[in-house]
Amino acid sequence: MRVKTAQKTGMPAWRPAHPVGNERRSHRRWVPAVAGVFTFLLGVRDIAMVVRPHLWERVKVINHVLPGQINPAVVHGAVGAALVVAGALLILLSRALRRRKLRAWRAVVAILIVTATLHLVHGPFTWRETVDWLPLDAVFVIGLVLYRNEFFAVGDPRTRWLALWAFLGLTAGSFVLGSLLIEVRSSEVVGSAGFLTVAQHVLYGLVGVSGPIHFRGDRTGDLITLTLGTMGAFTALTTVYLLFRPAEPRASLGTDDELQMRDLLAKNGELDSLGYFALRRDKSVIWSATGKSCIAYRVLSGVMLATGDPLGDAEAWPGAIKEFMVEAERHAWVPAVLACSELGGDVWTRETEMSALEFGDEAIVDVGEFSLDGRTMRNVRQMVNRVERAGYDAEIYRVRDLTPETLTMYQRHAESWRGAETERGYSMALGRLGDPADGDCVAAAAMKDGVLRAFLHFVPWGTDGLSLDLMRRDRTADPGLNEYLITAALRACPRLGVTRVSLNFAVFRSALERGGRLGAGPVIRAWRGILVFASRWFQIESLYRFNAKFQPEWQPRYIVFPGASDLPRIAIAALEAEAFIVWPHPRIRQLRKLMRLGPAA
Repeated sequence: MRVKTAQKTGMPAWRPAHPVGNERRSHRRWVPAVAGVFTFLLGVRDIAMVVRPHLWERVKVINHVLPGQINPAVVHGAVGAALVVAGALLILLSRALRRRKLRAWRAVVAILIVTATLHLVHGPFTWRETVDWLPLDAVFVIGLVLYRNEFFAVGDPRTRWLALWAFLGLTAGSFVLGSLLIEVRSSEVVGSAGFLTVAQHVLYGLVGVSGPIHFRGDRTGDLITLTLGTMGAFTALTTVYLLFRPAEPRASLGTDDELQMRDLLAKNGELDSLGYFALRRDKSVIWSATGKSCIAYRVLSGVMLATGDPLGDAEAWPGAIKEFMVEAERHAWVPAVLACSELGGDVWTRETEMSALEFGDEAIVDVGEFSLDGRTMRNVRQMVNRVERAGYDAEIYRVRDLTPETLTMYQRHAESWRGAETERGYSMALGRLGDPADGDCVAAAAMKDGVLRAFLHFVPWGTDGLSLDLMRRDRTADPGLNEYLITAALRACPRLGVTRVSLNFAVFRSALERGGRLGAGPVIRAWRGILVFASRWFQIESLYRFNAKFQPEWQPRYIVFPGASDLPRIAIAALEAEAFIVWPHPRIRQLRKLMRLGPAA
C-alpha cells in the first residue's frame, strides 16, 4: 500500500505507508522479553535432552511405532539431530523474538509444534509423561498466538536473499567436502559406492541421518558422520542467523533528499552547529509529513542512530521525530540520538518516552571576543608566535575559491597524513573534502616554503558560523600548527562574514573539570580517573585540554535513549559509527591479492 503526499513539499510523490502507527508506549514490553527468555530455555532443554540420554528416553520409543523396514538407529539419529538443531535454532531465535521480529515468531511457533510432535507421537503415554512436556510447550504456543500482535517488526529484505545465497552456497560446499572426504576414505568402504550412493550418504549425513554406505572401521564411520552433521548444523545455524539478524540497510543519501536538506539548512541552519554534517552521504534520511523537517540517521548493531538536532523549522521537529520513532518501531531498532543540543533534547524527551543524558560539551568561540591578549591565552600566544617565526604562512579561503589543483593537493595530503589509521568521525565529520556542492566550506592551510604542512576544514553553520570538520598535519612539522591555524581562521572570520566558530567536541568535559577541582567528591574523582585512563585510546582528555586553550563557551550536548538497558548497545553503535570499533569484513581486493588472482576490477 502506498500513500500519496502533497507535491508542494518537494518530496517524492509517492511514499510507503507505515503499517505500524502506534508508538512504543502502546505495546506490552514484557511480552517479547518473557518470550525471548522462555524460548532460550526451551532451546537449552532440547539440546540437553540429547546430550543427557536419560532426559530423552521418551523420544527414543518412537522407534517402536515405526514400520519394521526402517532402521531404528537411523531414526534415533535423525530425531537426535533434529532436536539439537531445533534447540540451537530456538536459542538463536530468542534474541530476534525479544526484538519483536515477526519472522522469529513464525519460526518459533513452527519449531515448537515440530518438537512437540517428536515428544508425543509415540503414544500412548501416562498422565505423568504428559505433564512432563505437553503443558509447557502448549501453554507457550498458546501464549505466542494470543499475543501475536506484539510481534510485528519487519526484516530487511536484503537479509532474506543473503540467507538464501548462504544456504545454497554452504550446502553446495558441504556436499563437495563430504564427497571428497568419502572419496579419500574409499579404501575403507564396504563394497562399492557409486556417485548416487555417495550423494545420498552425504545428504543424509547433513541432516543427521545415517546413510547407505558402511565402513570397515567404526572410527572412520564416526568421523564422517560427525563431520557431515557438523557441516549441516553450521549451514542451518548460519542461514537462520542471516535471516533474523538485525537489519542494517545500506545508508545512502539521495540527490533529491540532499537538495531539500540544503534548502532547510539555508533557512534554519543557524539552529544547530552540527546541521551540515547531516549531509554525509553514508546516512539515510526520514522526513516529516509536511516536508519541513527531517532526521538523518544510520542503523548500526540494531540501533537507529541519529546525530545532532533535526533539520528544519523547530516547530516541525515533532513531525520528523514521530516518523523516526515509527520507522524504528517498524523494524524493532533501538532509537537513539547522539550529540543533540539542549533544545533538541527537550523536544525529543517531550515527544517520546526517551531520556536524555549529558555526555559532553561543544566548544564555541565568539569571534568578536576572541583575542590572544591576557594571561589565560599565554600558551596559545607563545605557540602561534613560535610558528610564525619558523616561517609559516596561513591561507584561508572558501572551498569554491580554491583551484582544482589545490583541492587535489589537500586530498592527497589528507590521505597520506592519515596513514593506515581508520578515518574517524561521524557526528562532527563530513566524510569528504573538496566536493563541488560544498563550496561554502572554509579551508585553512599552513604553508612553509610553498609546501603544505597542515590544514583545517570547516563546514558552514548557518550564514554566519563555522564548525570544525577536519584537522590534518604533517607529523614531521613543527608543533603548534593546529593552534596557529585555528587562530588564523578566527582572525579571518570577519572577512568571511563569520561571527562564531564551533571547535571540537569534548566528551564528559564537565566530569573532567569538576573531578580535577579541589574538594571534589570520591565518586566524581573516580569517574574522572576512568576517563583519564580511557583517554589513552579515545583522546578524551586531550581534546578537552586543546579546546580549553581558546577560552570557548561550552554548550552541553546530550544523548537520548529509550532506557538504561539500551545504553550498552547504543554505546557500541556510537563507537562503531565514529570508527573506534571496526568490525572485520572480507574485501574483494584483499581476497584477490591473497589468492594471487591478479588486480581487482
